[in-house]
Amino acid sequence: MSKLTIIYWSGTGNTQMMAEALFEGAKEVSDQVKLISVENATIQDVIDAEVVALGCSSMGNEVLDPDDMEPFVESIEEAVKSKKVFLFGSYGWGDGEWMRDWEKRMVEYGGLLVEEGLIINEAPDEGGLEQCRDYGRQLGQ
Repeated sequence: MSKLTIIYWSGTGNTQMMAEALFEGAKEVSDQVKLISVENATIQDVIDAEVVALGCSSMGNEVLDPDDMEPFVESIEEAVKSKKVFLFGSYGWGDGEWMRDWEKRMVEYGGLLVEEGLIINEAPDEGGLEQCRDYGRQLGQ
């Protein structure tokens, strides 16, 4: 059982930077934190976590990565029921519609959103990374 499991997909490295900062913050308050690239994640990782943080950048017409993250999100529909969920990701254009759609979907799956999704435009600056660390500290408690 882990307190917090962070599962992410990153195309350019921006969402990976966010995931790593979340992990850093969480590690300050808990030793039960896992950081996993979605290609290596399993449904069991979600089941075993008290809190799941899912990260994915916005793709194309404000959607999740279709090759890895989208199939994974579909596969965890049952596993996120009554599970605390936090969503995050970076974007290069648009207004965050992909995050609003993703939040709605997690709620429809029965997930319990612990915060509004965190989105950062382009590469996170030091302020954005510190914001991620703060969320990590909160989620790891």
